[in-house]
Amino acid sequence: MMARRPGRQHYLRVAALCCAGTPAIALAADEPASATASVAVTVLLVLVAVLLHYEALALLTRSFSMSSHPQRVRIAGLVLSIVAIHALEIGLFGFGYVLLAGETVGSGLAGGPVTGWADYFYFSATVYTTLGFGDLTPLAGLRLLTAAESITGLVLITWSASLTFLEMQRHWREQ
Repeated sequence: MMARRPGRQHYLRVAALCCAGTPAIALAADEPASATASVAVTVLLVLVAVLLHYEALALLTRSFSMSSHPQRVRIAGLVLSIVAIHALEIGLFGFGYVLLAGETVGSGLAGGPVTGWADYFYFSATVYTTLGFGDLTPLAGLRLLTAAESITGLVLITWSASLTFLEMQRHWREQ
């Protein structure tokens, strides 16, 4: 005789018992819908951030080569523009956190009072830069987005640093 495998309800009961007294954990029947929303928002935001970064750097490179300003001014403009691009991308991910925190079960940030958009932007900035202070922690529905944002931020910051290095190298050759 074959033993029956425990069903989903069994695992939910076990998880509920293990997590008793942990207010940050929420178990619900619509968990697959929450996971689908997290995946969809995460994939969309990563794609938008990468495409935005590509287009912005391409535009900066074209305008940089056509500029008649002194080299120092062009480099300063490049760096300030890159910082603005990263701030915009951090804001996009922050919007994703706000969206998922309100729409998916068990989502949000634990560790401190989260009062609005500025807190989600701050959390997004610490994740994007991989600084990660740890004062705010993503709950279930935000974990996938958090992991994807840190990898994406690392890649995009490196990409920006590479472009800046290439422009500085060109500047050093001209001197």
